[in-house]
Amino acid sequence: MNILLTAAGSYGDVAPYTGLGARLQAAGHQVTLATHDSFAALVRAAGLGFRSLPADPRATDPSAPGTPTTRRDLMRRAAAFIEQLGTGMADVAAPDTELLLLSTTTAPLGWHVAEALDIPSIGAYLQPTAPTGAFAPVVSGGRSLGSWGNRAAGRFSLRVVDRLHAGATRALRTRLGLPPATPGTVRRRIEAANWPVLHGFSELLVPRPADWRPGLDVTGYWWPHHAPDAQLPPALEDFLAAGPPPVSIGFGSMAAEDAERLNSLAVRALRRAGTRGLLLSGNAGLTTADSPSDDILTVPTPVPHALLFPRVAAAVHHCGAGTSAAALRAGIPSVPVPFTADQPFWAARLADLGAATPALPVTTLTKTLSPDDAVARLAAALTEAATTPSLRTRAEAAARHLATEDGATTALNALTRLAPDT
Repeated sequence: MNILLTAAGSYGDVAPYTGLGARLQAAGHQVTLATHDSFAALVRAAGLGFRSLPADPRATDPSAPGTPTTRRDLMRRAAAFIEQLGTGMADVAAPDTELLLLSTTTAPLGWHVAEALDIPSIGAYLQPTAPTGAFAPVVSGGRSLGSWGNRAAGRFSLRVVDRLHAGATRALRTRLGLPPATPGTVRRRIEAANWPVLHGFSELLVPRPADWRPGLDVTGYWWPHHAPDAQLPPALEDFLAAGPPPVSIGFGSMAAEDAERLNSLAVRALRRAGTRGLLLSGNAGLTTADSPSDDILTVPTPVPHALLFPRVAAAVHHCGAGTSAAALRAGIPSVPVPFTADQPFWAARLADLGAATPALPVTTLTKTLSPDDAVARLAAALTEAATTPSLRTRAEAAARHLATEDGATTALNALTRLAPDT
């Protein structure tokens, strides 16, 4: 089949689809991944076709400092992002597209494209979004509200998503020549038809809720593709070989509102803990440029977690879904420093599994605590993660479990069942 994957957001929202797409292509399908231009090289390196989607979230509002940390800021940025994304969704499906695979972010717009072109679609989600009594919505902070409260909050969360998509939906349906319909109406129609959704995470971390409707399946993780001969940069290899495993600190695509303070905090915490460290620069711009040290190395360009994480003692990270999964896969403890969105949810899941210290939200470190107290808290957490045997034991047990799963192949088999022409 000619399969079109659509994904939008940060690196962690896109990279897993390169692994899924490569597996589908290895089975004989023609796979194109539609996403932002900034990921074109990533997509093509996996051997997939590339198609451009507008609205790179990093450029949605250049005047806004850093990553939004309040719910109001997050909603404002999300609405602007969706409006821009909607302008491109009408163009992504070529006439020969036979199946649409829609990510969590692109599904509310992709449903209209599938309807207009009369082609089948299947969800390919990295987060659980269906209401359930088992846990609260992933964007609600990770704390359970009880069975009834969780379900009610889940339904409310979907209504918020519908409101965010109202303007983009009107414009998209008009452009596609479809009759008017609200996002809520279309969602209810989709749900009533038991629209299939494959979830690319492990039941080790999120067991499939017993109250989910039929058609919602959990496949296991879809690991990002990287070349079989990929290697870490020579300077990084030399540093790793020169001493005991370091602690990695990096926040991926998250841009800190107070980047200078966060950078100083990371460096001082490593030095206070007396451990070797890696600063993964990312969008937060972590660096030791102002205070060079033989025991701390700045890694200025992204490196595959699959190659790096097995070589470190622990990882301090923002708890994006992909980074959380990569730490578990490597069998290393995490120190969660969640910023926003679904990150507190994954932080809580790692801690509940016994593979992470309690979360230290970035706002606690950069706004609530004094600089000295923040350094002390982070240093204590990274020392705990790097030296506590029980954390290591549980992380290694998780890694052994994940090694038995093959999420991409499970997804391929599910597609064969759900779309018989595959």
